[in-house]
Amino acid sequence: MFMAEQRGCYSYTIEPRDIDQTHRVTYVALGDYILQAAGEDADRNGFGVRNLNCDNCSWVLSRMAMALERRPEQYEQIVVRTWVNEVSRLMTTRNMVITGEHGRPVGAVVTQWAMIDLDKRTPLDIRTHLDYDRAVVEEPSPIDKPVRIPQIQPAVEARHRVVYSDIDFNGHTNSLKYWEWMFDMLPLSDLTDRLLTRIDVNYHHEALYGQELILCCDEAPNPRFEIHDEAGITLCRAALTWK
Repeated sequence: MFMAEQRGCYSYTIEPRDIDQTHRVTYVALGDYILQAAGEDADRNGFGVRNLNCDNCSWVLSRMAMALERRPEQYEQIVVRTWVNEVSRLMTTRNMVITGEHGRPVGAVVTQWAMIDLDKRTPLDIRTHLDYDRAVVEEPSPIDKPVRIPQIQPAVEARHRVVYSDIDFNGHTNSLKYWEWMFDMLPLSDLTDRLLTRIDVNYHHEALYGQELILCCDEAPNPRFEIHDEAGITLCRAALTWK
């Protein structure tokens, strides 16, 4: 097992491209830093995408929860400390704690990942493909794990066709594109005047290039979302909690 000082610690600066009109980082940009830290740490430990691709495998995000105390400001340096604390047959849990300048708390994250065969698009047994236990740290997750989000009763719907700019290196829609589509359905004041204290996201199925998707949102004070294809297959669900 790794000692505590060997846990991943990655620094980033909030650039002008990452902020909105409040001069604070957008939720999508912050999510991008989180996933970047996950990728860097996996690479550092020898089980990143570049290693997995040699065996025609890759990581896909299955569930994610992020809890925030604040949004960092433009040019603020943030530090993402990350570690893996669980590995099962089909899922591994990676955690993050985010701090800003002078150690001011920003938030915490729990992510759950699956490994897939890139040709068959089916999940693999993680334990038979990697010596993952060498990277496991005996430290609990900093917040509750992502919750299972039930089917919603939509009050608002929108449509989106998956385009080139939505697709990532795995050949399917980037995890944070779902966030963009959902946030774009909300009033601007929700995103600029309030703080999103927690977001839970469940990724169910891939969204592929050219697919027509239906984006649904309910009317709850803390909105929930569902994205499905024209056949009704659920691709993603999310739940927001506002301060």
